[in-house]
Amino acid sequence: MRLPGILLLATGLAAGYQGPDEPATSPQTTGQKQEAPAEEMPVRIVVPAGTKVPLVLKHAVSTKSARPGDGVYLETTFPVTQNDRVVIPAGTYVQGEITSVKRSGRVKGRAELLLHFTTLIYPNGYTVKLPGALDSVPGSEDKTIKDDEGTIQAEGSKGRDVKTAAGTAATGAVIGGVAAGGKGAGIGAGVGGAAGVLIGLFSRGNEVRLESGTAVEMVLQRDLVLEERRLDKPARELVPVKQSDRRLEKPVLTPPPDTH
Repeated sequence: MRLPGILLLATGLAAGYQGPDEPATSPQTTGQKQEAPAEEMPVRIVVPAGTKVPLVLKHAVSTKSARPGDGVYLETTFPVTQNDRVVIPAGTYVQGEITSVKRSGRVKGRAELLLHFTTLIYPNGYTVKLPGALDSVPGSEDKTIKDDEGTIQAEGSKGRDVKTAAGTAATGAVIGGVAAGGKGAGIGAGVGGAAGVLIGLFSRGNEVRLESGTAVEMVLQRDLVLEERRLDKPARELVPVKQSDRRLEKPVLTPPPDTH
């Protein structure tokens, strides 16, 4: 009778024993996988479409020499703020591209220039694709914005042509009057006027020219999405290369050994 009791006791101890290499389990953790912590989503700032950004042109652009595909380079002159923080600081670079060029005609047709802004480059190197168009050219009296795309149109040359014709007519009248009296004055005026018309026909109208330093205003055509952490990222510090103070010694040239 004692032997069966000892066997039962040994069996119970063996069932409850857990080896040192076996991990402890609990009803709560059995069959469950530990999930990795989720990555923190970046905070995004949305600058709404229609926001206007003042810029200054870094180089001259003219319909006389510009071609579609040429780059244009500008810089912001005043910070853009949103919710009490600067989202586009002054000194941010803006890159664009000329998309259409139309020179002025000899008889009719005004010069036109169309460009779009494509890239925003922050002082710390953060680069963002940009959908922007030209909204205005403040202070310009001889250029107008033709449409919503931002096409710049030159002032018409009609007044200049009339002035040229009047000036040549007056000059012809003076010359004709001196040569042949009143009748000659009339003939001279007619000839001079005709010459003025011909000058207008063979000369082009006003071109669109934006000088370096020209103030322009850009408008965002779509929402501009920025990452807040990229805005606050400091610029990479350039480590200066230290020049060695040690002077280079002049190499000593030794003749080859005499083999004779």
